[in-house]
Formats: sequence, structure tokens, C-alpha cells
Amino acid sequence: MKDPYETLGVARSATDKEIKEAFKKLARKHHPDLHPGDKEAEARFKDISAANDLLKDKEKRRRFDAGEIDASGAERPSQRFYRDFADGPAYASHAAQDGFAGNEDLEEFLAQAFGGGGQRARGTFRARGQDVSYALPVGFLEAVNGATRTITLPDGKVLQVTIPEGAEDRQMLRLKGQGMPGFGGGPAGDAYVELHVEPHRFFRRKDNNIHVDLPVTLKEAVLGARIEVPTIGGPVAMTVPKGANSGTTLRLREKGVRDRKTGQRGHQLVTLSVVLPAAEEPELVAFLESWQPKAEQNPRREMLA
Repeated sequence: MKDPYETLGVARSATDKEIKEAFKKLARKHHPDLHPGDKEAEARFKDISAANDLLKDKEKRRRFDAGEIDASGAERPSQRFYRDFADGPAYASHAAQDGFAGNEDLEEFLAQAFGGGGQRARGTFRARGQDVSYALPVGFLEAVNGATRTITLPDGKVLQVTIPEGAEDRQMLRLKGQGMPGFGGGPAGDAYVELHVEPHRFFRRKDNNIHVDLPVTLKEAVLGARIEVPTIGGPVAMTVPKGANSGTTLRLREKGVRDRKTGQRGHQLVTLSVVLPAAEEPELVAFLESWQPKAEQNPRREMLA
């Protein structure tokens, strides 16, 4: 079956709401009732429904993202991670994985298979070590700004993993020669580290732009103000224009993520949200009760037309 994210046309980081909206849109377009007798539309609708059933179930979605099940919900063969080798001998990779009791048994088998005497075969046969995979959770700011993380392998070896600036969710890093040891003097395999970027509590990334919803007070919105705004590089000053409203979006140039290819930074887009005072403000209430706007206004006019 096709990847459910591709079927619904959403990113792997899509929210439950985005998945639901994508399903509704496609379901309306491809529903069999709208295409009587159209087998392709019927098949397409089944694929859309199956993708939605998988992604709307939090546990199934988690297991699919982790590679535990496929797009149909069937179990996948378990992938081996660094931790899977923690209980076994550090250098028994080929023998243990191929069903031999130890390296000596494997050497004897190779000697007989390739002929020419056990000792000579043992001395001439070389094999590359097995590649291993590891999933590494990283913070949102670590991914966008770059960082160095330490991984301790089951055999006690410590690796320094450099997370490049602008790293993306599910990006794979290759650590050459850091996999399982080779056989007979052969080179070690590689280690592949898949980054799992954790969401931030208020930053959102779209391409190289950073989006943030920023609350402002009624006074700041009406009169304008110079305020501090959080960015991925730390707080910066920003001017709120007079008469700003909820939904007003301001741009902080080059305060986004640096593009890994061009070196150019994206922008930060700040969407304002006007909040009323938390405590009672009798003076404000009295003013509004006596206030007569110069122009009559109905912000719901288009909704009621």
C-alpha cells in the first residue's frame, strides 16, 4: 500500500486537525456517490479511507512512524538498533547473527566452504561489518541551530554526533566506520542515526520559515509598542504598529532557519493575538459603555451574508 501521508497529501509532521481536514477534502472529491461506476474513484476512496484510519489512530500512527507496522497495519520485521546488541558479545556480530555459536565455528565453516585448509582460509577471508541504525530524539532548537550529542554504544564506545544546523525531522546521519566490527580484518560497518525532531511549545517550522503566535495586550495593539519577541536565536525587539489586530502577521527578516545548501536564512513570521486584561478594569468598561465609534462596524457581516 502507498504511504498514508502521501495518500492524504500531508507532511509527516501534520497535526491531527490537518489530517482530518485533508481527509474530508479528498473524501468529498473522490466519494463513489459522486462517481457512479468509476472503479478508479472507488479504489482511490478506499486508499484515502485506509490512510485516514491509520493516521487518526495515535497508536497506529506512532507504530507506523517507528517502522513497526506498514501502511496496511501489518507487522514489519523488527529493525535492529544499537541497543539490540547490548546483551551480546561486542565482537560476535557475524557469528551470532548467522546462527553460529561463535567466531571459531564461523571460521571453520568458511574454511570448509572456501577450501585450501582451515588456517589459510581464516587468514584470507575478510568481510565488512554490519551497518547498524539508531533513532535519536533531538530538541527543536537543537535541530534548527545545530548541536553536538553524545551516544554511548552497548560496548561502551562513546560517539559524538554532530547535528547540522537546519536538520529536519527523519533526517538520516551516517557515521562512517562506527557500525559493527568487520571479520578477518575487514572494515567496520557504518552507523546510521535517524533524527526525530521533537515539537516546540510555540515555534513551528515550515520549510525554512519559523512561525509563532504572539499574544499582545489591548493597549499594545491600540497604541503600538516596542516589545521583545522570542526567536530561535534568542529574544529580539519588534515594533507592534498602532491599530494592530488579531491575525496581523509581521515578518522578522532572516530570523528563520539557515538553508543547508544556500546558506540563506528564512524568516520568522509573527502572528499577533490580542488578549484582554486578566483582571477587572472598571475604567475600561466605563469607557467602552460611553464610547460611540465614528464608523459602524460589524466584523461578522460576511459570515452572515
